[in-house]
Amino acid sequence: MRKLLLILMIVGSLSAASGCVYRATISQGNLIKQENLDQVEIGMTRNQVRFLLGTPMVDDPFHQARWDYVYFIRIGRNPATFKRWVTIVFEGDVVTDIIDDQELDPNL
Repeated sequence: MRKLLLILMIVGSLSAASGCVYRATISQGNLIKQENLDQVEIGMTRNQVRFLLGTPMVDDPFHQARWDYVYFIRIGRNPATFKRWVTIVFEGDVVTDIIDDQELDPNL
């Protein structure tokens, strides 16, 4: 009986402690400063955009005329506190469109 009670107490303690596991802050993607994004203009080359914003997070081989810069930060178990998605569209080697008001998944 004592052995069973001891085992139950250990299992109960471990299951209660497992809910207290530390979750690290997760920061993923390209952090884009607004001042750098404001410098990107229609007519710039890919190299100029890469110099200002860095290498895109998503460089899709099926859509080579589009670069997606995605960023989010999640602190602990909370939902993402800051999210940003910017798309730069190219025609040839020149910027033709800048889309910076896209919404990421709210459950991220």
